[in-house]
Amino acid sequence: MIAFSMFSKGVVTDVNGDQRDLRLDACRGFALWCIFIDHVPGNWLAWLTPRNFGFSDMSEVFVFVSGYTCMLAYGGALREQGWMTIVTRASRRAWEIYAAFLLLLIGYFIVIWALGSGSNYVDETNTKVFFENPGLALIRAAILQYTPVNTDILPTFVLLHLSFPIVLWLLIRSATAALAISLLLYLVVQLFGWNLRAWPTGDFYFNPMAWQLLFVFGAWYVHEGALRLKPILQSRALLVLALLYLAFSLAIALSWEIKALERMVPDAVATLIYPIYKSSLAPLRLLHFLALAVLVWRLMPPDWHVLAKPWMMGMIRCGENSLLIYCVGVLLSFAGFVFLSRVSAGVVAQLVVSIGGLSLMIAVASLTTWASKHDRAGPKLF
Repeated sequence: MIAFSMFSKGVVTDVNGDQRDLRLDACRGFALWCIFIDHVPGNWLAWLTPRNFGFSDMSEVFVFVSGYTCMLAYGGALREQGWMTIVTRASRRAWEIYAAFLLLLIGYFIVIWALGSGSNYVDETNTKVFFENPGLALIRAAILQYTPVNTDILPTFVLLHLSFPIVLWLLIRSATAALAISLLLYLVVQLFGWNLRAWPTGDFYFNPMAWQLLFVFGAWYVHEGALRLKPILQSRALLVLALLYLAFSLAIALSWEIKALERMVPDAVATLIYPIYKSSLAPLRLLHFLALAVLVWRLMPPDWHVLAKPWMMGMIRCGENSLLIYCVGVLLSFAGFVFLSRVSAGVVAQLVVSIGGLSLMIAVASLTTWASKHDRAGPKLF
């Protein structure tokens, strides 16, 4: 798992000379690949992704990295550019995610209508309510209350980015207090079930009041957590505890698919650990993410030269354009689902869908990066 090598220090130089931590981009790219594969129903390649081997999945990585990169991007610029610039930049990024969310919905509705004739696949994608009442659904989507399947993490990211100036202000005043407030809010969610309301029924799938903990933790780690946690992370006892927890998580996760293992889980243990809700970032999921982070921090050197290899560039390019590629991946995963349900669900077809989808994601990301590097500011014509 390259995702947690960020817990080490060090910046890798891009092949084009830009000073950029390629581990962050590789992390996001790997997460995007796994998310795409996981989002194709019935895809046996999903067995190769981390979600089947423990309590957490790539969602935790994405939110942590978001907080981490926000601190790198905005925290370092505060001294020179001031609060107004930071608020503006954070708000602009939130607006970009919001706009991408709405554009993704439009594209999603068009693809579903074109491939499903307006009646097929609407239950699987949670779009039946839109086709029955498009006006109200669009209004609810505009206020982030309506999210078709696989788009539900974007509204949470909008809210997290809007809140980052407040997080940054708290971290500067007292990093410990900021992390404590974040943890307290997380605990309130676990105890009392606080959440934001979604439409037509239910709550936010990615409860922002719970998932903010990983976002704040990522920012806190950049701010001062790396130095404060280093002696703890170097502890052999912590490594042993992390390994034991990962083994326990693996056994439980495998029991969900293997009946023989399911019968071996004591009722007392099952009563204690279930349910493991993703929506509220259940403590077992959070601990699994942290255990993985501890393990990779110990195993991954800061100067991981593999990132400079040409065969890693596809993953890095996807990470550089994470918002666009996530949206592309949502549409491709639905198209792959339709292909498997209409043409063939065999192993070869699943390989074609997976490899073809990943290839298209890499192609779009590479083209986007190439275009951005050749897009130089010209004269203002208006």
